Amino acid sequence: MDFRIAPSSVPLASPAVAAARAAATQARPEVGGASEGGFGSALKGALESVSAAQNQAGSLQREVQMENPKVSLEQTMVAIQKAQIGFQATMHVRNRMVQAYTDIMNMQV
Repeated sequence: MDFRIAPSSVPLASPAVAAARAAATQARPEVGGASEGGFGSALKGALESVSAAQNQAGSLQREVQMENPKVSLEQTMVAIQKAQIGFQATMHVRNRMVQAYTDIMNMQV
């Protein structure tokens, strides 16, 4: 039985999920060939995206603290929230992966 979810046209909330989806669509296996990248590259891309969002939020926060008139407090708060959501999503994925690994290791052969 094959269950497929149709791609959504709604923008994704976190940069981690957006990066993972973009990497997953780019790393589809070719007919008769091996997939390039796969899950590892999707995960790496998602982690890099979360890291970039955190770096951007940190730099905006420093600019607000230095009272830069070009950076608004609202823009900074949105960037911080995006970074926080991306980090939480990353932590959930990590916890699921650790749980799956534990479940597999506890299986009797």
